[in-house]
Amino acid sequence: MTTTRSPYYVYVLHCSDDTFYTGYTTDVERRVREHDAGDGAKYTRGRTPVELVHVETFDSQSAAMSREYEIKQFSRAEKERLVESSDAEAAFET
Repeated sequence: MTTTRSPYYVYVLHCSDDTFYTGYTTDVERRVREHDAGDGAKYTRGRTPVELVHVETFDSQSAAMSREYEIKQFSRAEKERLVESSDAEAAFET
């Protein structure tokens, strides 16, 4: 019997104070709602509303966590280039 695992996502949010927040999850839409409600990461509380601006998909949690760390090390200019080349909404189209 094969079990299907949920994919892991790395996401970037644009916060209301013009900063970026990067995280990982198995459910991006739920996680963005949590951030907007003030129930997400401590960093995003008080920086709402947030906007989803980038999403990447991974097969393993470790790969997602590695990419999250990599993006968090980016300079602001690198994050802006990543976001400019992204289509976060397309990641959820079927």
